[in-house]
Amino acid sequence: MKYIFVTGGVVSSLGKGLAASSLGTLLELRGLRVIMQKFDPYLNIDPGTMNPYEHGEVYVLDDGAETDLDLGHYERFTHTNLSKLNNLTSGQVYQSVLDKERAGKYQGRTVQVIPHVTNEIKARIQAVADTMGGDVIITEIGGTVGDIEGLPFLEAIRQFAHESGPGNVLFIHATLVPYIKAAQELKTKPTQQSIAKLREIGIAPHIILCRTEHPLDLDVREKISLFGNVPIEDVIEVRDVKHSIYEVPLKLHEERLDDVVCKQLKLETPQPDLTKWRHFVQRVIHPTHHVRIGVVGKYIELQDAYKSIYEALTHAGAANDTKVDIVRVDAESIEKAGPEIYLNGLQGILIPGGFGDRGTEGKIAATGYARTAGIPFFGICLGMQIAVIEFARNVCGLKDATSTEFDKGTANPVISMMEEQKKIKQLGGTMRLGTWVTDLKPGTKAHQLYQADTIKERHRHRYEVNEDYKDQFEAAGMVISGISPKGDLTEMIELPNHPHFVACQFHPEFLSKPNNPHPLFNGFVKAALAHHHVPEALS
Repeated sequence: MKYIFVTGGVVSSLGKGLAASSLGTLLELRGLRVIMQKFDPYLNIDPGTMNPYEHGEVYVLDDGAETDLDLGHYERFTHTNLSKLNNLTSGQVYQSVLDKERAGKYQGRTVQVIPHVTNEIKARIQAVADTMGGDVIITEIGGTVGDIEGLPFLEAIRQFAHESGPGNVLFIHATLVPYIKAAQELKTKPTQQSIAKLREIGIAPHIILCRTEHPLDLDVREKISLFGNVPIEDVIEVRDVKHSIYEVPLKLHEERLDDVVCKQLKLETPQPDLTKWRHFVQRVIHPTHHVRIGVVGKYIELQDAYKSIYEALTHAGAANDTKVDIVRVDAESIEKAGPEIYLNGLQGILIPGGFGDRGTEGKIAATGYARTAGIPFFGICLGMQIAVIEFARNVCGLKDATSTEFDKGTANPVISMMEEQKKIKQLGGTMRLGTWVTDLKPGTKAHQLYQADTIKERHRHRYEVNEDYKDQFEAAGMVISGISPKGDLTEMIELPNHPHFVACQFHPEFLSKPNNPHPLFNGFVKAALAHHHVPEALS
């Protein structure tokens, strides 16, 4: 087993997660089995209760773990199937240490950061190795060098490298090389300071990834090589890509990152076959068709809030030789001005998941606009619940229909809290989470798209369609196309007399891959493309 640790310096948001994922792609294409994991220094147990403005999307795994969005990159860029073992936070570490202290497992010793906290971190690395196997484990350390909360993690990986012996551990440090416009030159001092800070902790990087907007000339590379104490070929340029994040593995391969890694870890592998990846990237960059799809949400100005949805649309677009232009629409803006001004001319409308009542009426108005105008519609999680509320109000005539999440005293709670959720007091990790089975109704669009009788999808919700209204919905024309095996939970709905109106309670975006788009996203983009070609007078 070989171990790669990716650290970052100078500033956050350098793209450590994408760099780690892209390296994982290249090593997999060399025939290696790669395992990915993320260490997050924040004190939350997991990001499940964190505001999207603080943290972005919460990515859910098969076993129900609520994790950092970088794990979404890991699963999209590689074939690794991750679990709760693959995301460790300071909160989890300290909780485990304190639980052991209370149970007397330290036999009266003084509990300290070294060795008890660092041992806990090292134990997680070993647990992943023992449980998941593989050839290489790539571990990204969140935050930047110098963050107080990150010091125990850096000390732990320093110890781990010492204990693993030479040739088994590789440190990759990602840093910023800023361009000073007034001086018209790149500056290496922030990188030098970042590396010096890492050395103070006892870690000397083997490879330096230089995030930059301009090419690194020979002088800059030589300076970083000298002060970073690495060979010049181990100074890797990471330029901003022009079109798509999926270009990053190709760019890093051009910089010979995978060659350098394999050389330093003494991994004898063939060169990667990048044919399929290049083909996918070309379809993303140079498609034949294009469609405009509106995503109506309340965190719309935040790029990372719906990260997996945007990526899933990209995957489906490439599969259909189509560029998906995503039009981000603030649900609250629709509440103020109506849907027509924001949604007219779109070929598809998507309502993503979310929590709380802010922007809800705007989402309902957008859904009604899609339903009545015949525009392809896709609702996900809360998006399905919104579709049910809109249908109940405007087709079934239940004008006050809503969810008990928004109005606990409503006379028509067409969406209500799941029974098992009602007694739960703690918010973190207590929703219906992880992979659950759904049975699909034969003859439906859902069955046609999946080409399967049963499916497994990842969930993250507390509320569900109220089964007391099921007969009324079906009598009015709604088709419940997916149900739980016990028949007590509505998992998918659709409207048969509509070009494409499909909604699901789960999160299909978490299972979409670059060369294997999710069936529901694939079907949605196909429907949007078909709608695009309908004459304007008929659309």
